[in-house]
Amino acid sequence: MSKLVAYFSCSGNTRRKAEQLAERVGADLFEIRASEPYTSADVRWWNPWSRCVKEHKDETCRPEIEALPNLSGVDEIWVGYPIWWYTHPRIIDTFFEQTNLEGKTVHLFATSGGSGIGDSESQLREAFPDIHIVDGKRL
Repeated sequence: MSKLVAYFSCSGNTRRKAEQLAERVGADLFEIRASEPYTSADVRWWNPWSRCVKEHKDETCRPEIEALPNLSGVDEIWVGYPIWWYTHPRIIDTFFEQTNLEGKTVHLFATSGGSGIGDSESQLREAFPDIHIVDGKRL
């Protein structure tokens, strides 16, 4: 069985942590990319008209993903992302909804400038009760 580290990163912080983690646990690496890439203007959390603010306010928002990983043979997966407003970006909901994670052990990791993993872990567990999420950490 193999391992996979899947991550979403805008600024490169989560990418660096994902690369370090993949090396440490001996996992393959997969970048979760939006079909419409995020620009630096899109992630200006202080701008009420920025893309990330609009997505955060819309609980039904599911940004499209460019491609999904092949999880055949993968039994353990780490999913990483930046923390936005004490939770995960909406693209992570898209990833969980479109990727068959049932029967896999899922670890969460997040990067943040000042907060922990926030409400993300409990929100993902509640939204996806059939997925075995074992832990969540801020790296």
